[in-house]
Amino acid sequence: MFRSGKARVAILTATLAGALTLAGTTAPAQASPQTGAATVKAGSHGGMSPNNSPIAPSVITQNEQAAFNYFVAKGLTAQQSAGIIGNLDQESGMDPTIWEYGGGPGRGIAQWSAGGRWDTDPGDNVAEFAAGGNVYDLTLQLNFIWFELTSFPGYGLGDLQAAGTIDDAVLAFQNKYEICGACNSTNRINFAYAAYNAYAG
Repeated sequence: MFRSGKARVAILTATLAGALTLAGTTAPAQASPQTGAATVKAGSHGGMSPNNSPIAPSVITQNEQAAFNYFVAKGLTAQQSAGIIGNLDQESGMDPTIWEYGGGPGRGIAQWSAGGRWDTDPGDNVAEFAAGGNVYDLTLQLNFIWFELTSFPGYGLGDLQAAGTIDDAVLAFQNKYEICGACNSTNRINFAYAAYNAYAG
């Protein structure tokens, strides 16, 4: 697990030709020769937007920091906020315009499923929540995450708020909110520590 005190470390870089940082399709982290732990750097994921252009690393960094600050402002601890960011990094590389690689249903930073929480679940979908606004807007998607967490207890806000460590926060959000198949918890935890080190200072 990444626990370096460095503010920034090397992150997984997805390429257009390689594995993208999407739900269940992230390339493995590289082990650090000093620690043997996987090292990641906040803000340098690659992603694929609907028009197939990669999102710039500087935009990813801005998105990560905005999301981290958003959840802290909502009353979550820095560790809990980092746990969310670690999950969102694994799901989408913090690209609100991303579509799941290979034509899957995942959309946006949390990879909500088209045909479900993205556009059709009654009273609980991004499109309805947007009310005609831009569904690919980062702030709208952050607001939707908070709406779901505070409106539906099954999405695990209580577990997230009870988490006292980054690891526990990652797992709470992963298991109750993302409800992923092949979750790759190690990557999520690595991303969360990188976000904490980059943005909690």
